[in-house]
Amino acid sequence: MIRLLVVDDQALIRGGLVALFTAAPGLEVVGEAADGVEAVALAAETRPDVILMDIRMPVLDGIAATRRILAAAAEAPPRIIVLTTFDLDEYVYTALGEGASGFLLKDTPADRIISAVHAVAAGDVLITPRITHRLVETYAQHHRTVAAANAHLAELTPRETEVLRLVGNGLTNAQIAQRLVLSEATVKTHVKRMMAKLHLTSRAQAVVVAYETGLVLPASAHPPRSG
Repeated sequence: MIRLLVVDDQALIRGGLVALFTAAPGLEVVGEAADGVEAVALAAETRPDVILMDIRMPVLDGIAATRRILAAAAEAPPRIIVLTTFDLDEYVYTALGEGASGFLLKDTPADRIISAVHAVAAGDVLITPRITHRLVETYAQHHRTVAAANAHLAELTPRETEVLRLVGNGLTNAQIAQRLVLSEATVKTHVKRMMAKLHLTSRAQAVVVAYETGLVLPASAHPPRSG
């Protein structure tokens, strides 16, 4: 059973998500909050597996709440999915950098929201990679200064660097295993070691690092194909 905490200052959206998850098998809503302060308190009290976190809220916004929740959860931190109205929102980029596992637009269809929760709870697939990549591509160009993780890239083995590049391109562990002709278990080990060396807590952060360090280039940076 995946335990969920729903955080949104709009009662209608919050209520709709709670109803959706309550009706879905394998999901249990353990709490709901209308602002970041409530979210931090409920996260400590209920210890959810996944948190649906609104970005723009009164009292304490979703970014600050995400930072506090993950800092307080030393063991088994919750996976946080950021909810946003805009698919190109620098707040979301910042949230990914703070450790959020991914994000969803608030108009995402119900079945995809449920699938996203399961994916994030499994810790494998980055949510909505196409939209996430567009956001990262947009803002990575403005954050091209040397990232904190950049100094640690030299510590990666060639295989770990290649795995980071593929994670940055949105590939799942299964897809990376197929691309590199490795077992999925071996890929998981490479991902775990790569993230530990770069001091990362989520695949979303790995995507951001891959773009910020130039390991993956924004689509706009590639020369157009001839012919």
